[in-house]
Amino acid sequence: MTDIFHHETHPVETLLIQSEQFRPNIVHIHHIDGNPGDFRDFPSSLHPDIQRVLKARGINQLYSHQAIAWEEIQKGKNITVVTPTASGKTLTYTLPVLQKILEKPKAKALYLFPTKALSQDQMTALHEIITALEKDIKVFTFDGDTPTNARTAIRKQGNIVITNPDMLHQGILPHHTKWMQFFQNLEYVVIDEMHIYRGVFGSHMTNVIRRLKRICTFYRSHPQFILCSATLANPGDHASRLIEDSITLIETSGAPVSPKTLIFYNPPLVNKELGIRASYLKHARYLAEFLIRHQVQTLIFALSRLNVEVLTKYLKDTFESGRESMSRGEIIAGYRGGYLPMRRREIEEGIRSGQIRGVVSTNALELGIDIGSLDATLLAGYPGSISSTWQQIGRAGRRGKSALGIFIARSDPLDQFLMQYPDYFYGQSPEHARMNPDNVMLLVDHIKCAAFELPFQEGDTFGKVPAADLQAILEFLSKGGILHYDNQRWYWSDTAYPAVNVNLRHSPEGNFVVVDTQNHHHIIGEVDYSSAILTIYPEAIYMASGQQYIVDTLDWEGRKAFVRPTNSDYYTDSIDYTNVKVLSEDETRCAQNANVFQGDVQVLTRAIGFKKIRFYTNENVGYGKINLPDLEMATTAYWFTIPNPVIEQLTWSRANIVDGLLGISKALHSIATLHIMSEPHDIHKAVGDKSSEWFAMNTITERGIYSAPDEHQQSIKLNPKDLENFQPTLFIYDNYPGGIGFSPLLYDAHEKLIRDTHTLIKTCPCNAGCPSCVGPPNEVGTHTKEIALDILAQLMEPED
Repeated sequence: MTDIFHHETHPVETLLIQSEQFRPNIVHIHHIDGNPGDFRDFPSSLHPDIQRVLKARGINQLYSHQAIAWEEIQKGKNITVVTPTASGKTLTYTLPVLQKILEKPKAKALYLFPTKALSQDQMTALHEIITALEKDIKVFTFDGDTPTNARTAIRKQGNIVITNPDMLHQGILPHHTKWMQFFQNLEYVVIDEMHIYRGVFGSHMTNVIRRLKRICTFYRSHPQFILCSATLANPGDHASRLIEDSITLIETSGAPVSPKTLIFYNPPLVNKELGIRASYLKHARYLAEFLIRHQVQTLIFALSRLNVEVLTKYLKDTFESGRESMSRGEIIAGYRGGYLPMRRREIEEGIRSGQIRGVVSTNALELGIDIGSLDATLLAGYPGSISSTWQQIGRAGRRGKSALGIFIARSDPLDQFLMQYPDYFYGQSPEHARMNPDNVMLLVDHIKCAAFELPFQEGDTFGKVPAADLQAILEFLSKGGILHYDNQRWYWSDTAYPAVNVNLRHSPEGNFVVVDTQNHHHIIGEVDYSSAILTIYPEAIYMASGQQYIVDTLDWEGRKAFVRPTNSDYYTDSIDYTNVKVLSEDETRCAQNANVFQGDVQVLTRAIGFKKIRFYTNENVGYGKINLPDLEMATTAYWFTIPNPVIEQLTWSRANIVDGLLGISKALHSIATLHIMSEPHDIHKAVGDKSSEWFAMNTITERGIYSAPDEHQQSIKLNPKDLENFQPTLFIYDNYPGGIGFSPLLYDAHEKLIRDTHTLIKTCPCNAGCPSCVGPPNEVGTHTKEIALDILAQLMEPED
């Protein structure tokens, strides 16, 4: 334990350190000093009325980054502001927008936020400032909840329109002729939470901005772009790629910083030989109960919706229905995607008012929604990226108060690595934001949308897409009857409305709604298409706000799950398997005793059953079957195979080698995630046979090789006939349709990945495997660690 207890501490930190229950598990304490900030006087060009309103709100100076942003915007530059949570980024765009409207009453601004909740939050804050200005500046939100009869007034009268990328894509751009006056006078486009636009969502977003700029050019407007973001490794590059234009980066914050204490907490080993630790969720619950009892308003971040609901139930049992019930009313709340908007607003207000003392959330509260002043954050498991970790920690102490952050480790290799080497966390730069807007599947969809909005002419480009490439796609669409070519132009000729079939965030099949049949068929939640087969299958326990419901019927075609309340003493967890088929080998090379590839693959996911797990004890109390349609995805992958001559040099059987390769895959996935600085769910792993179309990945396969999900692994079972020609192959694939650009990076880094994976497994202090390296020996085999090291030794280049 780092011996820095003599430093100034958070009020509750001393109690934690003195507690016999928690002290032995604290492996590192890090104090972050606060600072008073760097302030600048108001710019002389700032409108006197705006200065008056700011002073009335207690703002007598600007932070240095706000002042610099003002100067750059007045020069006509596009800017991106990258500063920590609660550093006043909102004023960097609010001030120039209001200034422009006061100078030019017809001026318009478009605000883009990734969620409706953030849009509503911004609307409230902006309305307060405009009311105080006492000027005729009209600001509106425009989203799917906006009444039809209000939309005409918004289009014609709105000076500031606050919306989200989905509504811009489906509700504004395709109907730009109705927005003619708005686009003709558009001066600013504000894109907040820029770091969210990465991966497939970011790729879509770039294409939406390409369409927006194309329409602005048509109406002879050239708006400035103002972007804001949490910390990234490549903010300037990412912002420039997002809007495909030059941009000025402002990344030195002048905002005061609250002092923070960050504690690394590692649950105790319950089986030292097997490397098995106590449940991190149980310890998250114990810590949350401790903090809430000591009047510390606490936000707990969980890694999945299921974990949110389980923790919410446990805390509600303690504080709302048990002997320790603190008071009447809601003390504990869950918060996640799938809750209805009114319920989310109710929770947010409860947090702000202080009525809710503990909230359990997915990363949905990681964004800048105003939830007031929180005292502590608990991270139940590593969020997957350094930037997300800092974002979540930053949700506490947002009003200048000292704050406490506790990172609770899982047995996962990444979590345990950070427990052993905390300096890596503090010394590592944040992750790169990556995206691939020219992914063919996405690009064709948005070119169709753009053609619907305005015809293309020969020689046109589309963002950074060259004219020749664009023309090839337009000709392809013409042959399919979607476009019509006439007089050097391509016109939309299909009857369909293309944007409605392009979903920026999920698969296009649509969400499922969850209906409570015993409460007037009230809709209690939503589930996205790709999660449906894993969460709302018949007999599943669906949880919302800590309440259990059992799924009676799933109407797949109608996209509805019919549920009823239940008081079951268990929850359900699905079992799935994944098949991967190689479609093309785009690159291949020979490495040390391995053939390395990267190319296109087809991924099929099938849910086959579920386990019933008792609350509190985690006992497995039953099983059930799932019979639902498969999910399919075309994506890109990096993989390597081990040739037969190399296998024959090993003293292990082929069945043992598969065990070893599965162990390697677990460690390699963590190493690959660190290397490309992605989040763990951005890439998935798989082990199998390249010569056939099957393999296993954390799952059961029909052909005989299987391994259950990481935390409940079972032995590998092999059909001897399958082993005769078995060519061991390990895949790491992009978990996005069409791929997002990670596979070439991993392909190029194959040798480093192998070397670092060997180091991770070899230096792990366990004897025969544990969850921090290849997996516990009673689950993956008693010799798996030894086999994995033997295989990796064959794959590593000789040292000089």
